[in-house]
Amino acid sequence: MFSLPASPRWTSLRRQFTADGYLPLPQLITPTGLADLGNEAGRLEAAAVRRDFRMPCMDDSPRHMTTLGGDHIARTSPLITQTYQDQGVMRLLSSLLDETVVAVHDPVERHVLNVLHRPGDTHGAHTDDYPLALVLFLEAPPRPTDGGLLEFHPGRSDLAALDAPGTRRVHHQPADGYLLRSDLTAHRVTPLGRPGVRRTVLNFAYTTPDRQGPTTSSASLLYD
Repeated sequence: MFSLPASPRWTSLRRQFTADGYLPLPQLITPTGLADLGNEAGRLEAAAVRRDFRMPCMDDSPRHMTTLGGDHIARTSPLITQTYQDQGVMRLLSSLLDETVVAVHDPVERHVLNVLHRPGDTHGAHTDDYPLALVLFLEAPPRPTDGGLLEFHPGRSDLAALDAPGTRRVHHQPADGYLLRSDLTAHRVTPLGRPGVRRTVLNFAYTTPDRQGPTTSSASLLYD
Protein backbone atom coordinates (compact mmCIF):
# COMPACT_ATOMS: atom_id res chain seq x y z
CA MET A 1 0.00 0.00 0.00
CA PHE A 2 2.82 2.42 0.93
CA SER A 3 6.24 3.24 -0.46
CA LEU A 4 7.92 4.42 2.75
CA PRO A 5 11.20 6.34 2.98
CA ALA A 6 14.18 4.09 3.68
CA SER A 7 15.06 3.93 7.38
CA PRO A 8 18.55 5.51 6.94
CA ARG A 9 16.76 8.72 5.92
CA TRP A 10 14.56 8.88 9.01
CA THR A 11 17.00 10.96 11.09
CA SER A 12 17.19 13.73 8.50
CA LEU A 13 13.43 13.58 7.96
CA ARG A 14 12.93 13.91 11.73
CA ARG A 15 15.01 17.09 11.75
CA GLN A 16 12.94 18.52 8.89
CA PHE A 17 9.66 17.61 10.56
CA THR A 18 10.77 19.03 13.90
CA ALA A 19 11.78 22.31 12.27
CA ASP A 20 8.71 22.80 10.09
CA GLY A 21 5.91 20.80 11.70
CA TYR A 22 5.30 19.53 8.15
CA LEU A 23 6.88 16.77 6.11
CA PRO A 24 6.03 16.08 2.46
CA LEU A 25 5.87 12.40 1.51
CA PRO A 26 5.66 12.42 -2.29
CA GLN A 27 4.27 9.31 -3.98
CA LEU A 28 3.73 7.70 -0.60
CA ILE A 29 0.93 5.47 -1.94
CA THR A 30 1.81 2.74 -4.41
CA PRO A 31 -0.06 2.68 -7.75
CA THR A 32 -2.03 -0.39 -6.66
CA GLY A 33 -2.77 1.21 -3.31
CA LEU A 34 -3.97 4.40 -4.97
CA ALA A 35 -6.34 2.46 -7.20
CA ASP A 36 -7.71 0.42 -4.29
CA LEU A 37 -8.12 3.39 -1.94
CA GLY A 38 -9.57 5.54 -4.72
CA ASN A 39 -12.21 2.92 -5.50
CA GLU A 40 -12.99 2.58 -1.80
CA ALA A 41 -13.34 6.34 -1.38
CA GLY A 42 -15.66 6.48 -4.37
CA ARG A 43 -17.86 3.83 -2.80
CA LEU A 44 -17.88 5.51 0.61
CA GLU A 45 -18.63 8.96 -0.77
CA ALA A 46 -22.23 7.88 -1.35
CA ALA A 47 -22.67 7.87 2.44
CA ALA A 48 -20.79 11.13 3.05
CA VAL A 49 -22.53 14.28 4.28
CA ARG A 50 -22.35 17.78 2.84
CA ARG A 51 -21.15 20.40 5.37
CA ASP A 52 -21.57 24.15 4.94
CA PHE A 53 -21.06 26.10 8.16
CA ARG A 54 -18.57 28.08 10.25
CA MET A 55 -16.69 26.29 13.01
CA PRO A 56 -17.44 28.12 16.28
CA CYS A 57 -14.45 26.75 18.19
CA MET A 58 -12.04 27.73 15.39
CA ASP A 59 -12.70 31.48 15.08
CA ASP A 60 -15.77 30.84 12.88
CA SER A 61 -13.57 29.65 10.01
CA PRO A 62 -15.57 28.19 7.09
CA ARG A 63 -16.25 24.55 6.26
CA HIS A 64 -17.54 23.87 2.75
CA MET A 65 -16.84 20.20 2.13
CA THR A 66 -18.24 16.68 2.09
CA THR A 67 -17.13 14.39 4.90
CA LEU A 68 -17.42 10.89 6.29
CA GLY A 69 -16.43 10.15 9.88
CA GLY A 70 -14.28 7.37 11.21
CA ASP A 71 -17.05 5.44 12.92
CA HIS A 72 -18.82 4.79 9.60
CA ILE A 73 -15.51 3.93 7.94
CA ALA A 74 -14.64 1.49 10.72
CA ARG A 75 -17.97 -0.31 10.25
CA THR A 76 -17.87 -0.53 6.48
CA SER A 77 -14.25 -0.39 5.23
CA PRO A 78 -11.81 -3.08 6.39
CA LEU A 79 -9.38 -1.77 3.75
CA ILE A 80 -9.07 1.70 5.28
CA THR A 81 -9.04 0.31 8.81
CA GLN A 82 -6.16 -2.01 7.94
CA THR A 83 -4.32 0.76 6.09
CA TYR A 84 -4.58 3.02 9.14
CA GLN A 85 -3.00 0.30 11.29
CA ASP A 86 -0.02 -0.28 8.97
CA GLN A 87 2.91 -1.12 11.24
CA GLY A 88 5.53 0.33 8.90
CA VAL A 89 3.73 3.68 9.01
CA MET A 90 3.49 3.52 12.80
CA ARG A 91 7.24 2.89 13.10
CA LEU A 92 8.00 5.78 10.75
CA LEU A 93 5.74 8.16 12.67
CA SER A 94 7.25 7.13 16.00
CA SER A 95 10.71 7.86 14.61
CA LEU A 96 9.69 11.24 13.20
CA LEU A 97 7.99 12.36 16.40
CA ASP A 98 10.70 10.73 18.54
CA GLU A 99 7.95 9.33 20.77
CA THR A 100 5.77 6.24 20.72
CA VAL A 101 2.90 6.84 18.29
CA VAL A 102 -0.36 4.93 18.72
CA ALA A 103 -3.80 4.79 17.14
CA VAL A 104 -6.43 7.29 18.27
CA HIS A 105 -9.16 5.69 20.37
CA ASP A 106 -11.83 8.18 19.28
CA PRO A 107 -13.76 6.36 16.52
CA VAL A 108 -15.04 9.58 14.93
CA GLU A 109 -11.70 11.28 14.28
CA ARG A 110 -9.39 8.29 13.85
CA HIS A 111 -9.65 8.10 10.05
CA VAL A 112 -11.90 10.39 8.04
CA LEU A 113 -12.70 11.10 4.40
CA ASN A 114 -12.67 14.75 3.25
CA VAL A 115 -13.87 15.71 -0.23
CA LEU A 116 -13.75 19.17 -1.83
CA HIS A 117 -15.59 19.09 -5.14
CA ARG A 118 -17.36 22.42 -5.72
CA PRO A 119 -15.85 25.83 -6.56
CA GLY A 120 -15.19 27.59 -3.26
CA ASP A 121 -15.03 24.39 -1.23
CA THR A 122 -12.57 24.82 1.61
CA HIS A 123 -11.47 23.35 4.94
CA GLY A 124 -10.96 26.54 6.93
CA ALA A 125 -8.38 27.46 9.53
CA HIS A 126 -7.89 25.07 12.41
CA THR A 127 -5.63 22.98 14.57
CA ASP A 128 -6.36 19.35 15.36
CA ASP A 129 -7.12 17.56 18.61
CA TYR A 130 -4.29 15.05 18.19
CA PRO A 131 -0.57 15.57 17.52
CA LEU A 132 -0.18 13.95 14.11
CA ALA A 133 -2.19 14.05 10.90
CA LEU A 134 -1.13 11.83 8.02
CA VAL A 135 -2.98 13.02 4.93
CA LEU A 136 -3.23 10.76 1.87
CA PHE A 137 -4.18 12.27 -1.50
CA LEU A 138 -6.49 10.17 -3.64
CA GLU A 139 -7.48 13.08 -5.90
CA ALA A 140 -5.95 16.54 -6.17
CA PRO A 141 -6.39 19.64 -8.35
CA PRO A 142 -3.87 19.41 -11.20
CA ARG A 143 -2.42 22.92 -10.83
CA PRO A 144 -1.68 25.19 -7.86
CA THR A 145 -3.89 27.85 -9.43
CA ASP A 146 -6.85 25.46 -9.08
CA GLY A 147 -6.79 25.84 -5.27
CA GLY A 148 -7.03 23.05 -2.72
CA LEU A 149 -3.57 23.89 -1.38
CA LEU A 150 -2.41 23.12 2.11
CA GLU A 151 -1.65 26.41 3.86
CA PHE A 152 0.20 26.33 7.18
CA HIS A 153 2.39 28.45 9.42
CA PRO A 154 5.39 26.64 10.95
CA GLY A 155 5.68 27.06 14.68
CA ARG A 156 2.39 28.93 15.13
CA SER A 157 -0.87 27.50 16.47
CA ASP A 158 -2.86 30.75 16.53
CA LEU A 159 -5.17 30.83 13.53
CA ALA A 160 -4.42 34.49 12.81
CA ALA A 161 -0.90 33.36 11.89
CA LEU A 162 -2.24 32.08 8.58
CA ASP A 163 -2.67 35.68 7.44
CA ALA A 164 0.82 36.68 8.61
CA PRO A 165 4.20 36.55 6.87
CA GLY A 166 5.80 33.14 6.99
CA THR A 167 2.73 31.16 5.94
CA ARG A 168 3.49 28.46 3.37
CA ARG A 169 1.33 27.02 0.60
CA VAL A 170 1.91 23.53 -0.79
CA HIS A 171 0.46 21.76 -3.83
CA HIS A 172 0.17 17.96 -3.75
CA GLN A 173 -0.49 15.30 -6.37
CA PRO A 174 -2.56 12.09 -6.20
CA ALA A 175 -0.63 9.37 -4.29
CA ASP A 176 1.23 12.01 -2.25
CA GLY A 177 1.04 12.17 1.50
CA TYR A 178 2.17 14.61 4.10
CA LEU A 179 2.64 14.54 7.85
CA LEU A 180 1.64 17.54 9.96
CA ARG A 181 2.21 18.34 13.62
CA SER A 182 -1.42 19.28 13.48
CA ASP A 183 -2.12 20.21 17.10
CA LEU A 184 0.60 22.89 17.14
CA THR A 185 0.49 24.11 13.53
CA ALA A 186 -2.28 26.38 12.26
CA HIS A 187 -3.43 25.13 8.87
CA ARG A 188 -6.22 25.24 6.29
CA VAL A 189 -7.03 24.24 2.72
CA THR A 190 -7.46 27.04 0.20
CA PRO A 191 -10.76 27.18 -1.74
CA LEU A 192 -11.15 25.29 -5.01
CA GLY A 193 -10.91 27.81 -7.81
CA ARG A 194 -12.91 26.33 -10.66
CA PRO A 195 -15.49 23.67 -11.57
CA GLY A 196 -14.37 20.18 -12.43
CA VAL A 197 -11.55 19.78 -9.92
CA ARG A 198 -11.62 17.61 -6.82
CA ARG A 199 -9.55 17.13 -3.70
CA THR A 200 -10.21 13.79 -2.00
CA VAL A 201 -8.08 12.87 0.99
CA LEU A 202 -7.99 10.40 3.82
CA ASN A 203 -6.89 12.02 7.06
CA PHE A 204 -5.37 9.59 9.57
CA ALA A 205 -5.00 10.96 13.12
CA TYR A 206 -2.39 9.49 15.45
CA THR A 207 -1.42 10.32 19.00
CA THR A 208 0.82 9.38 21.92
CA PRO A 209 -0.26 7.08 24.78
CA ASP A 210 -0.90 9.98 27.18
CA ARG A 211 -3.11 11.97 24.77
CA GLN A 212 -6.29 10.07 24.00
CA GLY A 213 -9.01 12.64 24.70
CA PRO A 214 -10.30 15.17 22.14
CA THR A 215 -9.76 18.80 23.18
CA THR A 216 -12.40 20.55 21.07
CA SER A 217 -15.87 19.90 19.64
CA SER A 218 -14.68 20.33 16.05
CA ALA A 219 -14.64 16.65 15.08
CA SER A 220 -18.15 15.98 16.35
CA LEU A 221 -19.46 18.98 14.41
CA LEU A 222 -17.70 17.99 11.20
CA TYR A 223 -17.97 14.21 11.19
CA ASP A 224 -20.90 13.07 13.36
